[in-house]
Amino acid sequence: MTAGARRLLGLLRRGVDRVSLYLPIIVAGALALGTYWLVRNAPRLAVPMPKEEATHDPDYFMRGFVVKNFLPNGELRSELAGTEGRHYADNDTIEVDQVRVRSISPQGLVTHASADRGLSNSDVSEVQLFGNAIVVRDAAVSPSGKPLPRLEFRGEFLHAYMDTERVRSDKPVTLTRGTDRFTADAMDYDNLSGVANLNGRVRGVLMPPASAATATPPKADNNKKKGKQ
Repeated sequence: MTAGARRLLGLLRRGVDRVSLYLPIIVAGALALGTYWLVRNAPRLAVPMPKEEATHDPDYFMRGFVVKNFLPNGELRSELAGTEGRHYADNDTIEVDQVRVRSISPQGLVTHASADRGLSNSDVSEVQLFGNAIVVRDAAVSPSGKPLPRLEFRGEFLHAYMDTERVRSDKPVTLTRGTDRFTADAMDYDNLSGVANLNGRVRGVLMPPASAATATPPKADNNKKKGKQ
């Protein structure tokens, strides 16, 4: 081997030795660059978005509908009907145009309600009536056998609680019980207790019982009449 070849071979060996000395550093740098590239290009995890507050907008509509609620034993509890209904998810209520409600209490008492517009909760146990509001409980007989006269409430606003048999209003209202009639600026009627709180300008007309009104008057004594003349 010539001297030039030996010199070249020595240079190559020294070069390889130097490369071997820095090879771990080069490999570590390459791995660091690869890791950085992967981190920059990896898909990001989904960031949890804050829950949007529910807006008071209808989520579905109904037209010419009837919604019925039943007791666990299958008996009819209530009916809600109207020309158009709008359900609001934020408070789970139904707004109804030309609303009509029919409710049957556990004692079998039937109550009807109607108005130009109504706002009901999901199970129709609480209904607000707006415009030409009417609530009627049909005449019936209580479980104890006592006759219950027909009850009627009229006003521009009535708030009816079907389960607790209560009717309230902070606006003028007319209450008719059988042949008796009352008017007031506000009212809170509780059928379970039989108490009606009438507030504001209260007026009432109490009619005598039908038996007293139709009773045959006693015959006049002609002799006494003559004696008085």
